[in-house]
Amino acid sequence: MIDFRASVEGLRPDQLDGFFVGWPSPPSPEQHLALLRGSAHAVVAMDGDQVVGFVTVLTDGVLMASIPLLEVLPGHQGRGVGRALVEVAVSLVEELYQVQLCCDDDVRPFYEKLGFQRVDGMVRRL
Repeated sequence: MIDFRASVEGLRPDQLDGFFVGWPSPPSPEQHLALLRGSAHAVVAMDGDQVVGFVTVLTDGVLMASIPLLEVLPGHQGRGVGRALVEVAVSLVEELYQVQLCCDDDVRPFYEKLGFQRVDGMVRRL
């Protein structure tokens, strides 16, 4: 059974293996934990003692929030974990005017099913 937590308290780097598949320079598990801790909100999906998915939220706390990262381990994809992570994350900032994110075209239908709309945007990846 998957447990969803809106806290990263007590997480360890060794619980964060297997993420950032295909990234040319993926963050280390220690950096991954630091980015979770540094986010305004972070929600993790736990399968026992292992993190199998996570989502981060950045916000100004007044009008806007952004979801910069959502990842689910390949072996747990297609089971509703990503959907649940986004739903919990959005519920944490539902009083704000807008929640935005950038995504690649292949995952756009996933976000559209969650109520997100396509808009023009720009991104610079370093």
